[in-house]
Order: sequence, then structure tokens, then C-alpha cells
Amino acid sequence: MASSLVFRLHDRAPELLRDVLLERGWEEYDGEREEEDWNLYWRGSAFRSSEYHNLLPWQRLNHHPKTVGITRKDCLARNLRRMRASCGSSLYDFSPSSFILPNDYTRFLAEYDKLHLTGGPSLYWICKPVDLSRGRGIFVFQDIKDLVYDCSVIVQRYVSDPLLISGYKFDLRIYVCVKSFHPLTVYIHQEGLVRFATEKYSLSSLRNLFAHLTNSSINKLGPFYRAEKERVGRGCKWTMSKFRHFLHSQDVDELPLWQRINNIVTLTLLTIAPSVPSCPNCVELFGFDILVDARLKPWLLEVNYSPALTLDCPADVSVKRGLISDLIDLMNYTSTDGLRDGANQKPKCKQPCFHGDRPSYVPTSSQTQTLPLLKTVPQSKGMNPRRRALVADQSRRLPPVNSNKACAAGVRIINSTARKTHSDETLNLILGSRSRTNASVVNRHTRPGETDVSPKTPEIRHPRGLGFKPSAVAWKLPNIYSGSRVPVTAPLEETTAPTGQDVPPVRVGDFIRTFPFNAATLKASRHKLNVKVVVQELHKLTGRLTSGQSDEAEGTKKGEEDFDSLLWGPKDPPSLRQCFKPT
Repeated sequence: MASSLVFRLHDRAPELLRDVLLERGWEEYDGEREEEDWNLYWRGSAFRSSEYHNLLPWQRLNHHPKTVGITRKDCLARNLRRMRASCGSSLYDFSPSSFILPNDYTRFLAEYDKLHLTGGPSLYWICKPVDLSRGRGIFVFQDIKDLVYDCSVIVQRYVSDPLLISGYKFDLRIYVCVKSFHPLTVYIHQEGLVRFATEKYSLSSLRNLFAHLTNSSINKLGPFYRAEKERVGRGCKWTMSKFRHFLHSQDVDELPLWQRINNIVTLTLLTIAPSVPSCPNCVELFGFDILVDARLKPWLLEVNYSPALTLDCPADVSVKRGLISDLIDLMNYTSTDGLRDGANQKPKCKQPCFHGDRPSYVPTSSQTQTLPLLKTVPQSKGMNPRRRALVADQSRRLPPVNSNKACAAGVRIINSTARKTHSDETLNLILGSRSRTNASVVNRHTRPGETDVSPKTPEIRHPRGLGFKPSAVAWKLPNIYSGSRVPVTAPLEETTAPTGQDVPPVRVGDFIRTFPFNAATLKASRHKLNVKVVVQELHKLTGRLTSGQSDEAEGTKKGEEDFDSLLWGPKDPPSLRQCFKPT
């Protein structure tokens, strides 16, 4: 039986994460374990480059490399400006006009003078330090003489007409998980937070941060934080579910709002996706802060790196515990990841996993009879000498085998539908008793009429006389995914999957897949990301959702009938097809 999964926390890691993992049966890494004897390393700050290069197949990190392009305010402003110039201002119109000072001071001064000379409505600006969080150093101003700063800052047009609830300003904290940048795979969690200011909104008191900022770290220090505020209640947070109920009570057509937020997330990620190195053993949780104005137009305020997972109120408990549990399920740990201890007994079997579409796992000598190696990972420049020697030795012992060489050797590699040999009990054993994505949840998301949740997986047949035995273990490794991510440790890169086989699961717990959302975007995200095609498909989807009409003129393209997605946002996310009415 596989060992327990092991997590490793950095000093700034949230205590809630430890609690959730321990409840799921994980063990915490300690000094008595070997250096590489862990499955998940979580930290609030960025990892070093060497830590990515030295990743092993059973290990996961909670950050992708080089995502600062959207998580630092000045970098985000530059990237959005660049995309606005190349893709059009009508598409990237979800971020207020921004200026990075002191570099853009001349541009800002020219814009400020131009707007004030037009004699239009009063204009307001907000100033934010580029590298601070939790609302520190932020202030709102109208007259340029009040703009005083002593560090690099970003100045933006202030959205002065926000949607209010009983007179209180609020914004939405949307939790976005990027499962992969290559290919781009994005999930948004159904639950999020609505963060309120604790004093009523008024433009006559720009210095009152409790009326203009929604950061909970600021508002929990305010004099009215614990007071009962009309409709808002005590504290300064709602769950997203409560916000949906509010929208329904106001007879708001919510579908366009949710789709616009979906677009903001996708278009923002497109600004950095082509430049992020491929690291399949990483996952990233971002916190997108969205402000909704009085016309129900959503605005991107910022993207948070390592969003806070502390528990300050009942809304936090309701949202964040389930969020972490679903995030762990998205990491798709399998029983092979629990073989760390056995693998560590054979140092020659350690290989790094960085770059490439899928991590390769090198079996121990006791496992080579059932799990042959189909691929070896090239040496990484970031490897230490000891590890490089181990990899070199392993490469001499087990040379890589591609499909052509396999055929020449008499090995037949075919595609067939895997038999469902694992039970629900086995699936729940891997996911853990506390997992929100257990066997019943997986079965619940199959299409009507389907009973087998097992994906079509490649079958490996070995000729007699080569010293291999048929593997019974391989077909007992459960997979919570409905795509082609097979937990068998010998991936077949050169086999062609049938239509729809390699589609990421549409839902894992309360995480809803928002990209890719159709066959065209799936194809556009393979290999080199085709931003132009993705933008075109977003335009098309938004137009169809707005009109409620399906585009029958194009007809149903090959593969579209097997590819469906859910619309993130509503309480019960509908299929995108259900949002369209036949013409």
C-alpha cells in the first residue's frame, strides 16, 4: 500500500492549509525525512529557479515560474497596455487608465490637463505603491497638488460610480487556479468573497479609507467593523453565494456579468501565458479583485499573488476551507505519488521534472517488471552534480524508447478503452476521506446515459519473452480526471488521442473550467498559444451569450459535439449550450 502523501510548508504558509491536509490524511515534512521526500511544497513567496529545475515527478509546487507580469501592479499595467495596443482598446477596456510614476509622470500630467480642460464631470484618481499589498499606501485624490509619493507608484483613474449595496462600496475576490500554462488550463472557483468598505461611500471624504477601500486588513480596524450595517450585516465580507442571492433579489440579468468576468480572467492571463516556462508539476492560485460599477461593468483592480487564506470571519471559513480542498483535488495526486519512500531507496531512480508536456516517472527496480520506462527527462542545467550523475547513470541503464523503436523491438502500443477495474472505494482512498471530489462527485459529472467514468487510456502490451509481466497495478490507479491525464507512470506522448480524450475535466469540486471552453480554444492552446484565435473565440462566445442565439450558420464543427463547458458564475453553472437558444 502506498505511503501517505507529505506536504512541506514555508514559514509564511497558511495554517488553514496545514489543517486541511492533515484532515485528509497527509503527513507534514520534518527534518528526519530525506530532502526529496515530499509531495507538495507550499510557500507564500516565489521559488528559486533551482527548485523548479530539481522537481521530481511526484512533487508539486504552488507557484508557476515568472508570473510577476500580472501580480505586480506596474507589470500588470505594462502588459495590459501592450495587449491593448496589439488587440484593440475595445477588447482590453476592463482596466482603468494607468500611469507608472515617476516614469510616466509627463504622460500623466498631459492626460490630467487634457481631461480638466474639457470641463467634463469631476475626475478622481487613486494612487497605489506598485509592490505593496493589503491596501498599504493607497490614497484617493482629485487635485494633482495632493499627489505626493516617495516610491514607485501606479496612478489610475478612480472608478467613482461603483455599484453600492445599501450605500456601501464592495469588490469581488475571485479565486482563479491556473492548472497549466502549456497548454493553458484555467479554473475559477464557484465560491469567492465579497469585500465591503465599512463606512458609506461618499466622494466628499476622499481621505476616509474605510469608505473607499475594501481591503479587509484595513476595514477590520475601522470603528464600524463589528457594527450591524443595513443589509451588509456585521464585519465586511459576504460569500459569493450571498451576492448571487442579492443579484436575484434585484432582478439583475447576471449571465453577462459572469461572462465579462470570465473574459477578464482569460484576457489577463493571455498577457503572460506565452512567456511563462512550462512546468507541469506546478499549480497557481490567483486572487483576482473585480470592481462592479453602477452599469454592471466589471473592472480589474489587481491580481494577487498568494491570496490570503487566513480565517477572520464566518465567510472566510465557509469559502476558504472548501477552496483549499478542491485545489488539492485539482493537483490530481495518485497512488504512484505515494511511492516516494520506495523510490528513494534507489537513488539512481531520481530524475528531475521540468519542461515538457508530462512529467516522466522512473520506476524502481522492483517496479520495472510492470511499469516500463517510455521516456527519460533530459538533463537540466540547474541540476546539482550529484543529481546529474544519477540521471546520467539512469539514462545508460534505461535508454528512452519512442514509438518507432518500440515497434522495431516488437512492442505494440495501441489505444483502447480502459476497463473500469478500480472501485469507488479505491478512488476515495486516494482523494482522502475529507475530499470534496470523491467518487460520488466524479460520477455525478458524467453525461446522461454514461456509467463509466474511466477515460480512454493507452494500453501497453508487451511481447512474450521480453521479461515483462502484464501489469495489474496500472489499471488500479484511479484518475479523478475525465481527460487523458492518466496516472500510469509511463505516458505515451506520440499516440493520438480520440476527439475529446485530452480535454481537461469540466469541473473538480467547485472549480469550474473556464479555459479552454471549446474545441477551437483547446486546439489554439496546444503547442504554441495562438492568442489571435483565442481572442476571436472570446468575441464570438460573448456575442452569442449576449444575444442568447446559437450560431448555426457555422454549423457544428467536428469535435464540438463532444466538447462542452460550464458557464462559471451562476449558482448552478449551466452548460454553455444551454445558454443559447436555437435561431
